[in-house]
Amino acid sequence: MKVVALVSGGKDSCYAMMKCIQYGHEIVALANLLPVDDSVDELDSYMYQTVGHQIIVGYAECMNLPLFRRRIRGSSRHQKLSYQMTLDDEVEDMFVLLSEVKRQIPSISAVTSGAIASDYQRLRVESICSRLGLVSLAFLWKQDQTLLLQEMIANGIKAILVKVAAIGLDPAKHLGKDLAFMEPYLLKLKEKYGSNVCGEGGEYETLTLDCPLFTNASIVLDEFQVVLHSPDSIAPVGVLHPSTFHLEKKGNPHSNFLEEESSLVAEVLGDGPNTSNSTCQRDNGIVDLVEHTSNRVHISRTEKKNTFSFCCWLEDSLESSTGLKEDLETVLTELESQLLKHGFNWQNVLYIHLYISDMSEFAVANETYVKFITQEKCPFGVPSRSTIELPLIKAGLGKAYVEILVANDESKRVLHVQSISCWAPSCIGPYSQATLHKSVLHMAGQLGLDPPTMNLRNEGAIAELNQALTNSEAIAESYNRSLSSSAILFVVFCSARTKQSERSQLHEKFVTFLDLAKSSRRVLNVMDPMFLYILVPDLPKRALVEVKPVLYVEEETETEDETRQDQSGEEDYSFWGYKPEKWHQDCLQKRVVDGKMCVAVLSISAELMRKLQETSGEEEQLERVPKFCVYLLNKTLSENSFSWQDMTSLRIHFSTSLGVSVEKLSDIFASAFRELNEMSDGVKVGSSKEPIFNLVPVLAAGNSSASLDSIITCEMFALRS
Repeated sequence: MKVVALVSGGKDSCYAMMKCIQYGHEIVALANLLPVDDSVDELDSYMYQTVGHQIIVGYAECMNLPLFRRRIRGSSRHQKLSYQMTLDDEVEDMFVLLSEVKRQIPSISAVTSGAIASDYQRLRVESICSRLGLVSLAFLWKQDQTLLLQEMIANGIKAILVKVAAIGLDPAKHLGKDLAFMEPYLLKLKEKYGSNVCGEGGEYETLTLDCPLFTNASIVLDEFQVVLHSPDSIAPVGVLHPSTFHLEKKGNPHSNFLEEESSLVAEVLGDGPNTSNSTCQRDNGIVDLVEHTSNRVHISRTEKKNTFSFCCWLEDSLESSTGLKEDLETVLTELESQLLKHGFNWQNVLYIHLYISDMSEFAVANETYVKFITQEKCPFGVPSRSTIELPLIKAGLGKAYVEILVANDESKRVLHVQSISCWAPSCIGPYSQATLHKSVLHMAGQLGLDPPTMNLRNEGAIAELNQALTNSEAIAESYNRSLSSSAILFVVFCSARTKQSERSQLHEKFVTFLDLAKSSRRVLNVMDPMFLYILVPDLPKRALVEVKPVLYVEEETETEDETRQDQSGEEDYSFWGYKPEKWHQDCLQKRVVDGKMCVAVLSISAELMRKLQETSGEEEQLERVPKFCVYLLNKTLSENSFSWQDMTSLRIHFSTSLGVSVEKLSDIFASAFRELNEMSDGVKVGSSKEPIFNLVPVLAAGNSSASLDSIITCEMFALRS
C-alpha cells in the first residue's frame, strides 16, 4: 500500500515508518501537526507531541518526500475514550490534514503512526482513517517496550531526549542526551519505579535526528535551550527548545543545504468539518421487507430477560429463492425490527453469528452487513462476529442466516482494534475482536492470519490453527487472561477442504498449545475447556480452520472448574422412560463455573442414535433423539440449580446427512419442549410463539477433530443473573 506517515519527530513514528517498509509498504508522504505559534514548544494536547516541531521541516529534505503540515487550531474537547466527530476538537485538525493529503495524492490508502500503548490516540487515528476510507497501520502496537527500545537503537534510530517528566529524570542532566546513551538508565528506572522504558506514560519524549530512512541527510542540532516547566523536586518537567540546526548531507558532511523552507513542504489551511456534515454517515439503503418474503421469515428467541439470543432464517424454495444480498437484507431488517419491538437496538448486541450459503459472496454479505451495523449505531462498541459458510440451501433455508446475542444493559467492554499491527489481526470493518459482558468474554472467530501482513499462514491447517490460537492468546492478554486458564469452550470450524490427515491432528496440536501456555505462564487455576469441532463447507479467505474461544473473566474470585454436585439428590429426573445412567455422561461435556454459569455440549452420534432406537419401541428414531437431548439438558440444568429461564443460548447443530428439513426437525424439538412443560409442574419452557433453540445445519460435528461423527450436537449456555 502507498502510505502517508504521521510524524511527530519522535522515535516511535520514525521506527513505525521503518516497520512499514519492512512489511512491503511504500511511504509516499509525511504529515505533521504543529502549534499555531512557532515559539511554543508544547501544547496542552492529549493527542500530539509538539516538542521539537521546529525541526520537522527538515524531514522532507532528509527523506526526499513531501511534508504536509497543519497548525493545531482545536483543543481536546471530546475526552471520552471512543471518539466521535466534535467541532473544534484537535482531532479534526488531523482530519483536515489527511483529507488534503489524500486529495493531492489519491493513490494513498493507509496511514502509519507510532502508537504503542495509548488506546486514546489509536482510536482517534482509526476514527479519522475510517472516515477517510484509509487503513491504519500501527506496527508498534502492544509490543514489549523493553524489546522495542532495543530494536529501535539496534536498527539505527538516532534520537535525543527533548522532554522529561518523571521521577529519576532531570532536565539539566538528561535533555539532549542520546537515546542509546540513556537506554541503561531508562531500564534502571523501569526496575526501580516501574516506569515505561519507551516513555508511553509521558516519562519522556524524543526527537529523531537520523535513521536509515534519512537517505539524503541527517539533522544536526547546533544550539538549544532547556526550558523548565516545573521545578518539582521529585519529577521536574523540562523541555528542549531548538535554537539553531542544519541538515548535513550524507556523502558530503560539510554541505549544508537548509537555507529556506523546502518546496517539498506544504501548509494545509482550511476549516475543520461541520458536525452536521454527512461525511461519516452511510447510506443505509435498507429495504423494506418484501411482502412475498414475509411468510419465509422465521424467528427463535431464548427467554432470559437480561441476556438472550435472537435468530432469524428464511425458508427456501425454487419459487421464493432470491440472492444473498436480498436474503441478508430481509433477515437483518427483521432482526432490527425485533430489537426495536423489545426496546433495543444494535448497540445492545454483543455477538453476531453470520452464516451464509456461499463464501465466494463474502464481499456482498459484508457490504450488506455494514448498512445495518455501524460504529455510529453502536457508540459502546460494535459486536464481535464470526462468519461461516453453512449448507443452508441443502437444509431448505435461504442464503443468509443470522444469530445475535443481546444484552439489556450497556455494561459490555469491547476490544476493537482496527489498525494493522504485529499484535493480532485487525478488525477494519464494523466488528470487534472481543466483547466482555457479565464475566463472559465472547471472542470473534479467529483465523490463522499473520497480523502485520493479514495473510493466511500457507503451511496447512496445523499452522493456521497455531496462528489462530496465538492471535486468540494476544486478545485474551488484553483482558489480563490466558486461553490456558480462562477458556470454557473452543468451537473450532474446519473447512471441508482440510485434509483428513491434518484434521485428525488438530486436537492434539490444540492441547499441546494450551499445555505450553500453561507452563510458560505458570498457570495455577485451569478451567479444563470443552471442545466442539464443526465441519463446514468453507471459511473466510478460504481458511482451513477458524477458532471461536469463549472465556470466563471474573474479577477477584477463584473459579470452580468441576461441575457442582447435584443440589437435589432426591429429585426424580426420569422423563420419557429415561433414568440417569452412566453412559449418558459419555456424550455430554459440561462445566459449571462459580455457580454462575452452566455450559454444556451434548453430542449424539449415529451409534448413539441406534442405541436410542433400540429402547424407543414403536416411536420414530428421529423423535426419540430430540427427547433424549431435552431430557439430558434439563437434567444438567436442574441438578446444578439452573433453570431454562437462565439460558442465554441453545444452538442445535445438525448434520445435513440426517436428510431432514429444518422445519420438521424444529417441529420435533418444539414438541419435546411442549411435553416437558406438561411434566414440569407449571414451569414453562419455550412458552412464547418462537422456539427457544437455533437449528444450525452443518456437514458434521464432534468433540474430537479426528472423528466428526455427531449427527446432532446441542451447545447450551446458561448464566445466572
